This record gives sequence, C-alpha cells and structure tokens, in this order.
Amino acid sequence: MAFASWTKSIGFAALVLVTAPMALAQTPPAPPVTAPTPSAQAAPAAAAPEAAAPAAAAEAAPADAAASALDSSYTPMAPTAGKGMPVDKGIDFQDQYSELGEYAHWLDTSVLLPIIVAISLLVLGLLIWIIVRYRAAANPVASKVTHNTTIEVIWTLVPVLILVGVAVPSIDLLAKQYKPAPADAVTVKVTGYQWYWGYSYPDNGDFEVVSNMLSEEDAAKRGEPHQLAVDNRMVVPAGEPIRIITTASDVIHSFAVPSLWFKMDAVPGRSNEKMLIIKEPGVYYGQCSELCGARHGFMPIAVEALPRAKFDAWVRSQGGTVKGDEVAAAAPAAAAPAAVSAAATTTPAAEGAAAAAAAPAAAQ
Repeated sequence: MAFASWTKSIGFAALVLVTAPMALAQTPPAPPVTAPTPSAQAAPAAAAPEAAAPAAAAEAAPADAAASALDSSYTPMAPTAGKGMPVDKGIDFQDQYSELGEYAHWLDTSVLLPIIVAISLLVLGLLIWIIVRYRAAANPVASKVTHNTTIEVIWTLVPVLILVGVAVPSIDLLAKQYKPAPADAVTVKVTGYQWYWGYSYPDNGDFEVVSNMLSEEDAAKRGEPHQLAVDNRMVVPAGEPIRIITTASDVIHSFAVPSLWFKMDAVPGRSNEKMLIIKEPGVYYGQCSELCGARHGFMPIAVEALPRAKFDAWVRSQGGTVKGDEVAAAAPAAAAPAAVSAAATTTPAAEGAAAAAAAPAAAQ
C-alpha cells in the first residue's frame, strides 16, 4: 500500500512539471507601459493660450476701434500763394470761394461794369459831338430850342429801366446774403477785442480760440504773408453752412474776409448773424474793416476751411466735443461684452477638448 501511494505521488508531480510550462506559454504577455509623448503633454498647455487668445483680442478690439474712430491729430494747412489773399498789381476783386462771392463777382463784371462803361462812353460821345457840332464858329446864331418831348421821355425812361435792371440782381444778392442758416449749421461766435479776435464754438463744447497777429519773423517761418498771419486760425468745415455770430467786447469792429464775400460788423452788446459756405478747403485771409483804435491795422483774420473729418480732429485737439463721438465710443464698448462672452464660451470647449485628448495618456 505504501509503495502504491508513493508511486501515485511521483506520477502526479511529474504531470505538474509537464503541464505548467505549457500553461505559461499559452498566457498572453502584458502590454508594455509607454510614457506619454512630448506632444501629448504639450497639447493641454498649448490649448490654454489659444483658448485665451480670443478673449484678449475681444477686450483689445473696442479700445483700438475707439482710438481709430476719435482722431485728434491736427496739422495747420499751408496757404496757397494767391488764394484767399491779396496779389501784387491786382485791380479786380480777389478770387471768390463762396457761391455768394461768385454771384456778386458776376453781377459786378457782367452787369454793372458793362452798364457803367456804356453810359460813360455815351456821355463822352455826346460831349464831343456837342463841342464840335455846336461850337460858336459853326453856329453864329444860337439855337432857341427850350425843350423836346421825345428827348425828355427817352432820358427819363432809359435811366429808370437801367436802374430796374440793376436793382433786380442787387436785391436778390442782398436777400441771399442774409438768408438764415439751417438748424444743423456749425456755429462760430466771433468776438472782437482791442486788438485781436476770439472764436468760440458753442456746438462743440463752447471752447474759445484766441487769435493774434504773428510777427514778421514768425510769419516768414510759417510761409504766410506778413500782417495777415495769425497764431490761431478760425477753423471751419468746408462745403457746409456755417452760422457766424459777431459781437465785440469794447468798441465796434468789423469781421471781413474779401475772398469769401463776407463782411459783418461786431458791435458791443449786440449779436449779428450771417451764414457762410466755403466751397473748398484752404486758408483765407482778412482784416478788421472798422476803425477801432491805435492797432486797428494789426487785427488780421485767418480762416482755415477743412474737410469734415479733419475739422472734427481739430475740435478734439482743442478739447472740444464732436456730435456722434459718444455713439462711436459706446459702440465698441457695447460690443465688448458679447465678444468676451463668445470668447469665454469658446475657452471651456477648448479646455474640454484638451482634457479629452490628454485622458488616454493619463489612463495609460
């Protein structure tokens, strides 16, 4: 019995030794553990700045838009020789740069001047004819004629017709000169002082610009005519109606710019109003045209007409306000929350995508 059980034990041990290697050979090997690649590690870090970039851009965009919309840069315009100023040996009006000035120049050169020349030549011809025809040598016996009905009717009706012909365009010009400015016209209040000018802008913050004549040296440096150049010009928009209100603080002055066909007295305690439209950008010079004291001849006027965008920039450079600036500044600010919200919505999604990409690597 002992021998038989010992024999069974030896047989069982031999069986185990034979089958164990076979079982080990059939078990699949465990997969190797790999370290996360550098790109997988950098992906979440790279995704975070990319997700934050829209938010930063959304916050910076309103500031950039507001800065570009509210331009306040201004460079004084250089005058054009012969434009808006007197010229050597000039015998006619200055070239006109307003519709009223052109109309007045036409009235003078095309209506009044021909009539004046015709009447002068007619009177001169009659005088010469009378001197020659009715001299004593040719008429020993003087004429006894006392009147002539036909001649009297002619010399009464012809002057009346001439005056009516002159009155019609003259009254039309006078009415146009004092046509009220529209409600949206730019208002400039011109105040005469002894002996300088002040320009206020009630529609643009009511700031005032004080204008004094430049010295001969300073005018030469700026390339402007002496005794017409000033340190601060009256700046207005070109091509738009301008409501000019004149007054004075001390004595009577007169604001006159010949090339714009503009002249209006500035009286203390009284406001005079007139509309002006300057056809094109440029610098136009004038002077006080009312005797106002010792330095009356040293009160020059310089009007600078600019395109609307440059005029608005000049107003801002003087600390004034421009209509519409509040809307332009508020629009980017109103758009900022929406842009930031969109960027904030995009950021979690990007972060989620980065986390999802990194999850398999972490699991491994």
